[in-house]
Amino acid sequence: MKLGNQGTDRIDMQTLDAKDLPLLFQRRFGAEPLVFRAPGRVNLIGEHTDYNDGFVLPAALDLSTYAAIARRSDGVIRIHSVNLNSDFSFDLDQPQSRVGAWSDYICGVAVELEKSGYRLLGADIMVFSTLPMGSGLSASAALEVAVGYALLNVSGEEIDLLDLAKICQRAENNFVGMRCGIMDQFISCHGVEGAALLLDCRSLEHRTVRIDPSVRIVICNTMVHHQLASSEYTQRRRECEEAVALLSSSIEGVTALRDVGVEQLEEHAARLPATILKRARHVVTENARALAAVAALEARDFAEFGQLMNASHESLRNDYNVSCAELDLMAELARAVPGVYGARMTGGGFGGCVVALVEASAAAHFADAVGPAYEKATNLSPMIFTCFPGPGAGPAIF
Repeated sequence: MKLGNQGTDRIDMQTLDAKDLPLLFQRRFGAEPLVFRAPGRVNLIGEHTDYNDGFVLPAALDLSTYAAIARRSDGVIRIHSVNLNSDFSFDLDQPQSRVGAWSDYICGVAVELEKSGYRLLGADIMVFSTLPMGSGLSASAALEVAVGYALLNVSGEEIDLLDLAKICQRAENNFVGMRCGIMDQFISCHGVEGAALLLDCRSLEHRTVRIDPSVRIVICNTMVHHQLASSEYTQRRRECEEAVALLSSSIEGVTALRDVGVEQLEEHAARLPATILKRARHVVTENARALAAVAALEARDFAEFGQLMNASHESLRNDYNVSCAELDLMAELARAVPGVYGARMTGGGFGGCVVALVEASAAAHFADAVGPAYEKATNLSPMIFTCFPGPGAGPAIF
């Protein structure tokens, strides 16, 4: 890290590391902090199923958001973002409202924690993230969980990870205004090193699915983030809800698309307008793919897992219409590399990342095969890296 005399104002972000955070905090706030971390995530399969009460298979990343924190004697929260070189503060005793900035994620968590009965104390907080923003790797959930965990700790409150995940989801739903499902916050809290989690987003039952050491998870950031993502996400939720309303009148017990089987949807397809049928078909078939993918991964049938990843991408592109040219190109280039079992977009869509399952022996050469071809076609230099599934939220260890 290179740091001038003006503290964080002259940080060289190219050399900054999370272990530098305590020193940066001391220089800005004049106190020695505790440091906590929460990871981002990559979803291997099960996209846009979480808010339909379905199944997902995320893994926590070894990239995280860090929150350095020290208690204050008043009820004020002061926060500095190292990545954005931005500050804000608010008083816990004053009503808070959304302002449409990154601070909303933190204010929302504090508001929802106190609504849930936790009594927070004032604090100085510095946040720093190694997650690329806007890439579909859930940097927002990592920020929520890291700050929530830190606030609970310095306030002397017991930390229940499931409760924290639910509270952070509510913060994003109710305060930020993004109607996300539970997946991102849940995996950020409950990640397991070396494994993905099969999560039932209705019951929140989950089990560990180990990632075999003979394969690697490779993430390819397209470096594009189209502005359609937020508005189209909300529209997809409405379309899914319309499908449920239409199907529930003829299929008993349907309260979410989770309750509809593939054959049932085919049988009642005529009840749905063309666009609504496409949206429902993606969710219903994606739930089936997620469960089949877990079985394939546990049986070490990586070729089958890869085919299911490919089918997921095609469904997201053709039925859910949340892909884009850059994601399609990246997936195509990835699949052409020897040793790649399958590749698909991951995250909300309209940009962000592609995830690929790759033979361990091929992973080292993957970026050399994909990166230059993608850059030649798009004039964008992609970020390509191997993911090692990491643990969920907790104290940072340097």
